[in-house]
Amino acid sequence: MSLKNKCVVVTGGSRGLGLGLVEALVDEGAKVWVVARNTGDLEKVRIRLGVETVSADITDASAANSILSDVHPQVLVLNAGAVPRMARLDCTSWEDFTATWDTDVKGGLYWMQAALNLPLAPGSRVLVSSSGAAEQGSPMSGGYGGAKRMLWLMAKYANGLSEQKGLDIRFQAIVPRQMVAGTGVGGAGSSAYALAMGIEQEAFLERYPAMPPRQFGNHVVRVLTDATYETALAIGIRGDTGITVLEEQAA
Repeated sequence: MSLKNKCVVVTGGSRGLGLGLVEALVDEGAKVWVVARNTGDLEKVRIRLGVETVSADITDASAANSILSDVHPQVLVLNAGAVPRMARLDCTSWEDFTATWDTDVKGGLYWMQAALNLPLAPGSRVLVSSSGAAEQGSPMSGGYGGAKRMLWLMAKYANGLSEQKGLDIRFQAIVPRQMVAGTGVGGAGSSAYALAMGIEQEAFLERYPAMPPRQFGNHVVRVLTDATYETALAIGIRGDTGITVLEEQAA
């Protein structure tokens, strides 16, 4: 699959991990729409990369429906999410524990529903941002690991509905298995775990190097353009080892 002139919507694409992906997509010749809340960040991306931008909250169901109805993307990347509130299980509030459920999972539900109910065109692909925490947990980040596992499961559920409805829309979970540098999640996680280990954040990152956002973006572009990954349900990404199929679609 070539991405040249393909319409791609990326939520949370104005900074960090999402911006790395947007840069990679633009270099492939895709026509990119970036959805985020911060108008200042959006304007910087629009000027530098020549993309279209939309200011919206991913947890607004009407925005999801409106944007997908207007743009009709062939690829939708659900990347936006909240930075988890870092604390040990015995020291966290319910509000902090569920923050990523209220943003990541809620937003994922609305955008996946919009993709199924509009629906997107046959052959469209929806990439849902999960996390390595969905595999092994993340004891300092509250309900983050569970939220990211739920998004993985929701992609699986959405595929079943796409098949039942004869839509030919493929949903795939993208699972970064390494912290990503320069992101809110990566910064919060590396800081909290360094503190728990009694070392400086710089020492933690030397021990557990982070993946550059652009490297992540390059790997996702390969997922979209290499037929090897076309039918996978969950795809793991690391900067050092590249791409791994974690779960195939059910036959």
